[in-house]
Amino acid sequence: MHVAGSQEYLEALLEAIRPGTEEVLAFYDHRVGVIGTDPKLMLMPWDDHLVHRGDGVFESLKYVGRKLYQLDAHLRRMRLSCQAIHLEPPCSWGELADAITEVARAGNEPDGLIRVLLGRGPGGFGIDPYESPVPSLYLVAYRLHLRPESAFEKGVTAMRTTIPAKQAWMATVKTTNYLPNVLMKREAVNSRVDFPFCFDANGFLAESATENVALVDEQGRLVIPEFTNALAGTTLMRAVDLVKDEMSIVFKGVTEDEIFGAREVMMLGTSFDAIGVVRYNNKPIHDAKPGPVTKRIRALLQADLQQTGLVF
Repeated sequence: MHVAGSQEYLEALLEAIRPGTEEVLAFYDHRVGVIGTDPKLMLMPWDDHLVHRGDGVFESLKYVGRKLYQLDAHLRRMRLSCQAIHLEPPCSWGELADAITEVARAGNEPDGLIRVLLGRGPGGFGIDPYESPVPSLYLVAYRLHLRPESAFEKGVTAMRTTIPAKQAWMATVKTTNYLPNVLMKREAVNSRVDFPFCFDANGFLAESATENVALVDEQGRLVIPEFTNALAGTTLMRAVDLVKDEMSIVFKGVTEDEIFGAREVMMLGTSFDAIGVVRYNNKPIHDAKPGPVTKRIRALLQADLQQTGLVF
């Protein structure tokens, strides 16, 4: 192989294939200190422990109509994740919040998603976290592809994945160790199913690949799997706040039989708010139609974004 000098290498680097660049709107690397808009320059150091060890945490936020949703809630959870792995950002939390809004603004689109990555930082290829003297911070705004209304009227499908739920400690911290989630999603895609459901060692429902699951039982209660082996989603917890005066809410262990016996099963996540599951393991859920509670929760979340979203 040819050994290139700096300029020649940079030119070759910029010509390298980069799938997905059309989705990127703007990005920021704290080490560089400026916002970029050319996706070909969106690169991470190979020796960042975030890259080769998964030593970091992340959050994903949504903005619609230039309104950023649940910024405080996402940063609050990120702080808890950081505490769990003994990590601090390379700036204040207030500065991080400001940077998120600035990157969203620089993307110059009314709708999008923001990924916030906090890593141990560059410094070596070992496993010792003290190799990295300064933590890393990366932000990227990318396109939000909203589902058509017909998708919410039709509903989605789900299946039981063969991938077990993460152990409790890993499941309840939002780290970049997402290999089980990737394998769950791969299995669902290969099975032509929309969402995978994973279960813990005791047979209780945990979560999907990147979303939470909730049920409406025969008594009309909103039933949420306990967060023993699942991450407490910001969308789910906001939905609980919004609907708690309208119906009973129960956090409990949920078995697979309860999925089949539910009036409604729903997915809750940042990008789509709430959507009904109409078939599970190729069997219909209730009448195989999205239910009224799912639709109500989605409407409440949409209205909440309009009322409380941070305008940028």
